[in-house]
Amino acid sequence: MENPKIRFKGFTKDWEQRKLGDIGSTFTGLSGKTKEDFGHGDAQFITYMNVFSNPVANLEMTEAVEIDAKQNCVKKGDVFFTTSSETPEEVGMSCVMPENKDNIYLNSFCFGYRPTEKFDLDYLAYVLRADSFRQEMTFLAQGISRYNISKNKVMEVSIPIPNLEEQTMVGQYFSNLDHLITLHQRKCDQTKNLKKYMLQKMFPQNGAKVPEIRFDGYTYDWEQRKLGDLVNRITRKNQDLVSELPLTISAQYGLIDQNEFFDKRVASKDVSGYYLIENGEFAYNKSTSTDAPWGAIKRLDRYENGVLSTLYIVFGIKENNLVDSDFLVSYYSTNLWHKGIHEIAAEGARNHGLLNIAPADFFETKLMIPQDIEEQKKIGKYFEELDHLITLHQRKCDELKKMKKYMLQNMFI
Repeated sequence: MENPKIRFKGFTKDWEQRKLGDIGSTFTGLSGKTKEDFGHGDAQFITYMNVFSNPVANLEMTEAVEIDAKQNCVKKGDVFFTTSSETPEEVGMSCVMPENKDNIYLNSFCFGYRPTEKFDLDYLAYVLRADSFRQEMTFLAQGISRYNISKNKVMEVSIPIPNLEEQTMVGQYFSNLDHLITLHQRKCDQTKNLKKYMLQKMFPQNGAKVPEIRFDGYTYDWEQRKLGDLVNRITRKNQDLVSELPLTISAQYGLIDQNEFFDKRVASKDVSGYYLIENGEFAYNKSTSTDAPWGAIKRLDRYENGVLSTLYIVFGIKENNLVDSDFLVSYYSTNLWHKGIHEIAAEGARNHGLLNIAPADFFETKLMIPQDIEEQKKIGKYFEELDHLITLHQRKCDELKKMKKYMLQNMFI
């Protein structure tokens, strides 16, 4: 009998393989319901997205429904399977009911499975999300534009079953991993929300000359300055091939390697005619998206240098140092600069899918900045620290997800 590659110490007994149909039976979700039955009523039902997204059902993600006597109530230990999806890889996603709760049912786009054997519920939740089981589900998926799975076929699939003590150890391990992932994701989201809030409060809004929230000791009005007074346009070409790293601007990730962002190179092979941008310099991508309705302005932080298409507007801070670089990064994270771009963008005009904005007009745009460079530095530093925290939590989250994926491949047969 085959055993997993990675096991907890002290466990040597072979794992059994049992068909789901031999150790449990299926039941249907809600049936005979119309849209008028949903959104009200004393009963609750487990939604499709709840099953799809969670190895263990989230009992706060239920919705109201009017119920009748012929429906199947769900119980602790029941397993729910999705029956269809747009891709074969997403069919047969499962989740486990963690506890008994009165008057709760399953949506009509899933079927239920009730084991007759005793399982550790966390183990059951994760063994059904393991690579080996997911591959079986993908193989069973049938369809062209939408993929479906037969519950009878699912019942033919076998799962590995160790003794209950080992199940508990494995289940607890994955439950703890998911808890850590959720914790870091929550901290990451909370810090992002704090940043969004402070970007609105620490910069003057709607024509005001001072922000709502300010560091102690600063009372002067902020002043309006023309961007061209603070920065110089950079049109340095990459003639000597100082860099062959093609960059793009992402509203979320900033200036990033094209190969990393697109999984392919979009730049032409000869980049000698591209702009050469150095670390600490800024670039404006005039391409619009949902996240960046007026394009995105970012500083090069990740690499020593790189190359950008001449469709970008590249600039660096003047030697007179009237503006702090970190402050400018923060300023261009707000939407305060959008109004100035809106005023100079040629109405309805697009060039290569980009906003039609002349560089000369771009450098005429105005921004409000603190008169005191020290106040600028404090604001820039504050947001730099928030970004650092966001990056730390996101990195930890990604590492834990990677570890979970590896363990799901190696702790199950």
